[in-house]
Amino acid sequence: MELIEKTIKENVVFSGRIITVRQDLALLPNGKEATREVVAHSGGVCVAPLTENGELIFVRQFRYPYAEVLLELPAGKLEKGEDPLEAGKRELEEETGNVAAKYIDMGKFYPSPGYCGEVIHLYAALGLSKTRMHLDEDEFLEPELIPLGEAVKMVMSGEIRDGKTQALILKLARLSENGELK
Repeated sequence: MELIEKTIKENVVFSGRIITVRQDLALLPNGKEATREVVAHSGGVCVAPLTENGELIFVRQFRYPYAEVLLELPAGKLEKGEDPLEAGKRELEEETGNVAAKYIDMGKFYPSPGYCGEVIHLYAALGLSKTRMHLDEDEFLEPELIPLGEAVKMVMSGEIRDGKTQALILKLARLSENGELK
């Protein structure tokens, strides 16, 4: 059975600074039509900066939709047409005041594929050098160092709830265990 759904018609319901919301009409594999609600997003990047001491640099940041402060790895939105690696480098320096000598592509993350088209590009950053933070004027966060092993425990206990951060920590830990982080 073919699983592909074909878009018949797109209807933009809302277009904002970060997202566009559409209500599409789609043709299903069985020939019937269905409505699909889609949140379109330009994508993002998340970086796991790992120090020589095996610590990750996290940021604590208030997240409005949840009305709470979350512990996350540095991340940000891609500008239209921006290269994900360059965005990762930018976000790392802006949010932590560090640059890296080496970046490892850790794949892509789909945060909520049932309705959102956002793709988050994941990177590990090694060989860190201190520069200075360059936060946006509407950005307030606090960097924090946590050993990789402790971060894994925090993911498993539910203390770290951000999905992209969870995925990247666990991928990084696996590579570290296998001696593949070089």
